[in-house]
Amino acid sequence: MKKSEKIIKLSGEVLRFSRNTLLVGFRFLDAALSRLEYFPNDDISFGTDGKFLVYNPEYLLRRYAENSNNTVHDYLHSLLHCIFRHNFVSPSINRRLWNLACDIAVEGMMREFRINSLETEKSDKISGKLHDFEKNIPVLTAEKIYKYFQDNNLTEPEIKTLENIFTFDDHRLWYMTGSQKSASGIGNNNKNNDDSNNDNSDKNNNINDNYGSEEDWKDIAERIQVDMETLSQKQGENAGGLLQNLREVNREKYDYTAFLKKFAVMGEAMQVNDDEFDYIFYTYGLKLYKNMPLIEPLEYKEVKRIMEFIIAIDTSGSVSGELVQTFLKKTYNIMKQTESFFSKINIHIIQCDAEIQEHIKITSQEEFDSYLKNMHIHGLGGTDFRPVFSLVDRLIAEKEFTNLKGLIYFTDGYGDFPSRKPSYETAFAFIEEEWNNYDVPPWAIKLILRKDEI
Repeated sequence: MKKSEKIIKLSGEVLRFSRNTLLVGFRFLDAALSRLEYFPNDDISFGTDGKFLVYNPEYLLRRYAENSNNTVHDYLHSLLHCIFRHNFVSPSINRRLWNLACDIAVEGMMREFRINSLETEKSDKISGKLHDFEKNIPVLTAEKIYKYFQDNNLTEPEIKTLENIFTFDDHRLWYMTGSQKSASGIGNNNKNNDDSNNDNSDKNNNINDNYGSEEDWKDIAERIQVDMETLSQKQGENAGGLLQNLREVNREKYDYTAFLKKFAVMGEAMQVNDDEFDYIFYTYGLKLYKNMPLIEPLEYKEVKRIMEFIIAIDTSGSVSGELVQTFLKKTYNIMKQTESFFSKINIHIIQCDAEIQEHIKITSQEEFDSYLKNMHIHGLGGTDFRPVFSLVDRLIAEKEFTNLKGLIYFTDGYGDFPSRKPSYETAFAFIEEEWNNYDVPPWAIKLILRKDEI
């Protein structure tokens, strides 16, 4: 056997050893650990694109010779990138800052495992820097760290210092196209690819066409979360950062515009009904009798528009007036779009902490504009959602609404809910930065929105 073949074979054994070490320590990672196909390549030190774990055999053996923990650590570092889908990136992203944010995020999660096999020569420096970040970023997700970098304009020396501490793998694969990977030999069936290193390569490649895709890793992440919350609770307690990040990445992303349209009601609008109008007879009449059509277009058609709606605002202390106004503006802008707003409206805006603080009725866009310009937050007491529902029930009894479709309650925390389901759709909208895993009653819809989504 040639020297190069021996090096490839030995490096594959090191990878299998590293994987098995992780599998023994973290059973909930079994599906993820069996997903990556090993692929030796001289151009990439160590990294993954979600399908292949690409590595330079000589580099890998040097890392292992320095400290056997290094390869176990690096394996988990790259694997976590896949689980959190860091490698599926937006074309418009600042690659350097995103790479650094992702590395810091996974190191933050790995620190909480507290097992000796993940310790490296940089562990103390990593812990110190993570402690500094946690002063400004309570939950170290890649997205929040990236935003922190954007807001704080790091200097070149600061970025280089952080890169020297947190960089363990090569992210170039994240940005390479399929043809670029093929040109580098990645994924090609050639003699350098030792199939004996890939216990699951053939099996995985035949699972489905989704293998290694973003959707594939999304499924794996959801399975890991369920496992950590149920079967592996003890391990989950020792990896709170990982579980918290999983809940974050697995949460349903809401399109607030699409959601708001669920509250639409059927109403009649002044608009040509193209579905019921026959243009043939119309144009024939114009031709035969000059300017006299045989039929006139129907002026009305049924369209979905928001006419009666309630916006409740939780004013219990920590909800800022600026954020409330931003939420109202967003809601208003969605509703006034074409096909989403009646010229005559009946919108009620209710401010409430532990009791009703303000109740405003809006009947036109002009009134809505005026309210936004002059609004003030009232309350800042405790949190009780029930007064709003009692008020709405009374308004319904007084015939204030003829076809109330829904209520959306903008809040930052937990309060007392009604004991019974109301007769209209209800949603509680939480801001992600303020949300603390609060539950809502089964009859209510829970939305978790980012500030930048609002």
